[in-house]
Amino acid sequence: MKYAEKILNTPSSFTRDILKVAGQEDVISFAGGLPNPISFPVEDLQNAINHAIEVHGPKLFQYSATEGYLPLRQYVADKLNKGQEGLDIQPEDILITTGSQQALEMISQVMIDKGDGIVMEEPGYLGAIQAFHLTEPTFHPVTLTDEGLNVAELENMLKNNQNIKFIYTVPNFHNPTGITYTKENRDAIYDVVKNYDVILIEDDPYGDLRWNGEKIPYIGAGRLENSVVLGSFSKIVTPGMRLGYIVTKNKELLNHVITAKQAADLHTNIFSQIVIHEYLAKNDLEAHVSKIIALYESQANAMLEAMAKYFPSSVKFTKPDGGMFIWVTLEEGVSSLDLFYKAMEEKVAFVPGDPFYTSKTNVNTFRLNYTNSSPEVIEEGIKRLGKLLHEVSTTEKALV
Repeated sequence: MKYAEKILNTPSSFTRDILKVAGQEDVISFAGGLPNPISFPVEDLQNAINHAIEVHGPKLFQYSATEGYLPLRQYVADKLNKGQEGLDIQPEDILITTGSQQALEMISQVMIDKGDGIVMEEPGYLGAIQAFHLTEPTFHPVTLTDEGLNVAELENMLKNNQNIKFIYTVPNFHNPTGITYTKENRDAIYDVVKNYDVILIEDDPYGDLRWNGEKIPYIGAGRLENSVVLGSFSKIVTPGMRLGYIVTKNKELLNHVITAKQAADLHTNIFSQIVIHEYLAKNDLEAHVSKIIALYESQANAMLEAMAKYFPSSVKFTKPDGGMFIWVTLEEGVSSLDLFYKAMEEKVAFVPGDPFYTSKTNVNTFRLNYTNSSPEVIEEGIKRLGKLLHEVSTTEKALV
């Protein structure tokens, strides 16, 4: 059987493959980007389900509009407008998607012909890299710094590559690094991008999960015609219902994405849309999210304190102000992929850096997730990793 090159060239999700192994009960896993299940509002969702059935009856189980449930789109618009001045988002600017992962796939289907360019953060979100691969693009990586994208690199890339269709970013509590673009970096990116006919995508699944510092306005939303913001309810309510959304004032783009969605699945699960809206309408989301933030802050601090205690001083790591991830940089020449296999022998898992790059292998970086483990488990897992890192560091020095 001969299969399409685009699927043969699309990598399997490294994280999903790891989770099959890391899911064993005796493995301490920092690999998945999993929300903590104790944060799921199960009782309130149960009430929302019951009320939705009572009020909507058969409508919960019928086909529905491709664009999504209007009251839910109105809720998203109101939430975004409240969060940032000058957005003026309306329900017609919003498409409900089956998770933000579907949004990535559909935008690339609409925008990319084989060989067209996509600017990716380096390192970048592996789920986006996988979704974009299906359209056989040319990736143009731009270095991610502690402040955000390297603006000089970005401008050079746009100036010298006429086929670039869009720029993909995760500016808040970035996956995988955990960093947040500074306001100065966002303004500098805007000053560059406004001069080019490209789409700027800001993927923002973690933006509500801030425990330190002030919220920073989007790069393009409210001031770039070709701005696209992606959001999700996965990190603040429940991931299993697979509800995300696309927000853009570019009507032509949105209409094409709606066509792509009609071809893909007609519409997102209407039962989930109505239930989530019932939950949001009858509960205090900010109070719920504040509990998640407190939980994740304590887990992040537990991991950072354990890393400072057990890791060699030569190992560097980010210190996030929110979100779900910490990014670790090892000494030059150390392969995180090799370390991963050694760590699995010690029953501890993480995601090696390789799948976060479009053209690099055997990198010296890896991602840790802290949201799905207790502080006690976090300390034990980091202790095991620290022991291995000291051994690697000693070996490297001996070879020198």
